[in-house]
Amino acid sequence: MPTTKNTLVKKRCAIYTRKSSEEGLEQEFNSLHAQRDAAEAYIHSQKHEGWVLVPDDYNDGGFSGGNVERPALQRLLRDVQAGLVDIVVVYKVDRLSRSLADFAQLVDLFDKNNVSFVSVTQQFNTTSSMGRLTLNILLSFSQFEREVTSERIRDKFLLSKKKGMWMGGNPPLGYDVNERKLIINPAEAEIVKLIFKTFVKTRSIIATCEVVNEQGHKTKQIPLRDGGSRGGIEFAKNTIHRILKNRIYIGEIGNKGQWYPGEHKPIITMDLWAKAHGTFDVHASLRSRESRHRKNPSFLRGLLFGHDGHALTTSSTRRNGQQFRYYVSRTAQAKGYKNASLPPLSATAVENLILEETRKRLTSPELLFKVWQQASEVDKTISEDIIRTALNDLASIWDELFAPEKRRLVELLIKRIELDLNQVTIYYQPDGINAVTQELQGAR
Repeated sequence: MPTTKNTLVKKRCAIYTRKSSEEGLEQEFNSLHAQRDAAEAYIHSQKHEGWVLVPDDYNDGGFSGGNVERPALQRLLRDVQAGLVDIVVVYKVDRLSRSLADFAQLVDLFDKNNVSFVSVTQQFNTTSSMGRLTLNILLSFSQFEREVTSERIRDKFLLSKKKGMWMGGNPPLGYDVNERKLIINPAEAEIVKLIFKTFVKTRSIIATCEVVNEQGHKTKQIPLRDGGSRGGIEFAKNTIHRILKNRIYIGEIGNKGQWYPGEHKPIITMDLWAKAHGTFDVHASLRSRESRHRKNPSFLRGLLFGHDGHALTTSSTRRNGQQFRYYVSRTAQAKGYKNASLPPLSATAVENLILEETRKRLTSPELLFKVWQQASEVDKTISEDIIRTALNDLASIWDELFAPEKRRLVELLIKRIELDLNQVTIYYQPDGINAVTQELQGAR
């Protein structure tokens, strides 16, 4: 009798390896190689089942298992969805993921694409119910281990900071890192001292920013892994503010709002620090007092725009006990007024200009006719002179109105105001006259 030979179905196997840290990856034989050798040997032992190794390598060196944002894993998942893989092989289950939620999603994706998952050292795969149960138990322990490890790292981090140790990250301006310690960079330290001394003298962050930039100083340049760099640019207002608030310059190390004596040397003396923060305290007191007693806030905020399309913000200063308000551009706020195309604009002057235009609209023949027309439908005895007098009265008592009332009337009439050095352009609401009419009738 003729014999028939069973055709062995090939099962394409992809090996995935991962190592959390980059330590040791430069070695000729590292952890990723060891994981792959064990997986290859396991696949070879299943050759009689039709298992064959796919040529692609899926290796993630220096990536945590706490999430799935890993380049090699993402490439593997794309190949799984493309139908190029039948079995995913790992050395241990936590090499694929340490998160139970992430792993459940990965297994679901494997199931939808008829892909099995195999762990070499734990002897199971997801094609059987027992394998699934074992997998969930192991993964639960893996996630528990990760959470305990994270707690230990956080505790160690806090204890190290309490001892004043630098625990990594980009060093601040004025310091370099050598053997995990902060070492003063003399050239940068002079810039830090200049910032503090200028702020004490000018009592203004923007003025300090201008002085530092005029002298050609730049922010700290940080090298990146790809060979590029970050920083090395002009100082902005926020950068100056962070430097002035950073207690690392008086020799302290911070952790979540708490500060401890550091191992590094201070750049700023306590006397200079106290003078700078005394200025901050004065500013805070003035802002608090102004917020309580301000009777005429800048009610055009949000309606004024510069020629660059950005909204103008508000600023104020106090000289000889008198408050002066301004509308300023975003560039002026960030880099100082000298670097902005639009200088600080007197809030009073701008508001008076817009007010005059608003008054003209309130007393325009168009508005007069509409108010009289609608009012006379309710009361036939109302004459045009009465309405004209009422509108004129409203325009004349503008200065007596509260800021919210001013804001309300302006918003009803005006949609947007654009300012540049040579002109002011007012864009009125399409139905502004009708809106003011209804407002006035409601007041009656």
